[in-house]
Amino acid sequence: MIIWFTALTGLVILSVAYLRSLFPCFVADFVYIMRSLKLGARLIKYKKIKPFYSIVDCFLDAARRHPSKTFLHFEGRDYSYGEVDKQSNKVARALQAEAGLKEGDTVALFLANEPSYVWTWLGLAKLGCPTALLNFNIRSKSLLHCFSCCGAKVIIVSPELLDAVEEVLPTLREQDISVFLLSESCSIEGISALSEKISEASDQPLPRELRANVHIRSTALYIYTSGTTGLPKAAVVTHERVWAASFLQAACGVTTNDIFYINLPLYHSAGFLIGMVGGIERGMTLILRRKFSASQFWDDCRKHNVTVMQYIGETMRYLCNTPKRDNDKNHKVRIAIGNGVRTDIWSEFLNRFGDIKVKELYAATEGNIGFINYASKIGAVGRVNFVHRFFFPYTLIKFDIEKEEPIRNAEGLCIEAARGETGLLVGKVTQRSPFVGYAGNKHQTEKKRLRDVLKKGDLYFNSGDLLRFDHNNFVYFQDRVGDTFRWKGENVATSEVGDILNMANGILEANVYGVKVEGHEGRIGMAAVTLKEGEDFDCSDAYKQVSTYLPTYARPRFIRIQPCLELTGTFKMKKVKLVEEGFNPAHIKDPLYFLDPQKKTYVAMTEEIYRAIGAGEIKL
Repeated sequence: MIIWFTALTGLVILSVAYLRSLFPCFVADFVYIMRSLKLGARLIKYKKIKPFYSIVDCFLDAARRHPSKTFLHFEGRDYSYGEVDKQSNKVARALQAEAGLKEGDTVALFLANEPSYVWTWLGLAKLGCPTALLNFNIRSKSLLHCFSCCGAKVIIVSPELLDAVEEVLPTLREQDISVFLLSESCSIEGISALSEKISEASDQPLPRELRANVHIRSTALYIYTSGTTGLPKAAVVTHERVWAASFLQAACGVTTNDIFYINLPLYHSAGFLIGMVGGIERGMTLILRRKFSASQFWDDCRKHNVTVMQYIGETMRYLCNTPKRDNDKNHKVRIAIGNGVRTDIWSEFLNRFGDIKVKELYAATEGNIGFINYASKIGAVGRVNFVHRFFFPYTLIKFDIEKEEPIRNAEGLCIEAARGETGLLVGKVTQRSPFVGYAGNKHQTEKKRLRDVLKKGDLYFNSGDLLRFDHNNFVYFQDRVGDTFRWKGENVATSEVGDILNMANGILEANVYGVKVEGHEGRIGMAAVTLKEGEDFDCSDAYKQVSTYLPTYARPRFIRIQPCLELTGTFKMKKVKLVEEGFNPAHIKDPLYFLDPQKKTYVAMTEEIYRAIGAGEIKL
């Protein structure tokens, strides 16, 4: 018997080893697919169960199981599951009494990262109220736009944001909007202090009947796009989407015993859905920080025994730019979940801070398709497998960069991009993967719908992103539609050009875009760059990098030196204003440079050069 068992064990080991030699990611694929199927079964169960089981019910179960377990740690204080549960009951009762809230009423939160953000949202969810998560950086016109498009009649504000609300208060009062301040008192007419009412309210559980009509397709949240190309759009997030996003931690291997570090804004889907709501789904402890601090990041991780961290945009680069320390690898972080890290920074991050499994994601708040790089391959934003594609159909289609529209065949259908070819990602709209759209913006919602893709009458979500699937089933982000531009009949990916410029001496970061030149088709490359502290723009080295690694058509002909690059709240670079300003030295105060191919360097941009370009005397 022992001989047979030993032989069988050996056969299994050899079989696994053989499969891994043929398919290097076999184990990672198998584990991820098993996790996905298990999580998918749970979601199907939640769709069918009566009454509807929401993430709030999941939190209540966790509070019953371990009321004394720390749910949130914030600025030196622990808040247990039981404590947060009771505090959210008090908030709900106070708002019931003061604002007359009932199921279905939308409430806007205009708060910074703090525990009251979490228990206020929980209290509203217990009442069956959808919540709009307002970006605390927006002001004036944008603030009013974001508030009004979700149909909210109540806004809850933290004291540090009072000035921003006071600025638009006359308009809010005209619209009969109730404004509540999380403070003991407020002398401003039209704003009611709420903190005392909360402290006086009962902390007893609220009846489930208050949210009896909430179901899996009900609106749970409004989360706003970053507004890189105009006013933010309010993505409608259903309870189904909340559950799906909460599962990302589990899909990445996070357990209930992990400690998760949230330093991203809670108004954004990464911090709120993946971080905070994902923590509720796992029943874990969350370390909440008011805002990201590169200098204090690792000290926080060591102090609180953090095992899972989040990142977005350039946060990893900020960490790599901190002074090196002997204890850089002395921490317990084992998983990093996020998106938007550059390949070179990814490698540098691992070399410096140790063997951390980076789970790079590709997703959009409003989208119906996403990917996870569960194999942690450097540079990839995800990995494709047959199970994922079966349940959530998607494809890459050929895209005309110049016309900014899909390429269609004689029958009017889109053409699928070949493996290894860049294409526009589109996700099929089905019952399992719906696209709800944007609140109060039918035009923008319709722009994201793409019809007659692979057959007449079908409907797909247009991601607006150009991706590439390689022959090993890894997914690579190429660029956003609109960021990619066309020059000399060739497509130029801004991210690729930016990576090359970042290699040049003295350049800290680069924001690449295309600008119009009179008399020329397409847009020519230009970059706004910031310089490392104490360093000047190295004209020769910048020329060397772009001429060595980029084809002629992709080399940025104009460089603009800025003291800092304008970013959104999630570290995405803003380009619209830069594109509009162009390269006229008479209108731009920042130092400007022009790539002179004869001199093989960048030279100072003058009005004479600008005039010669306009007159066609300088060939581009």
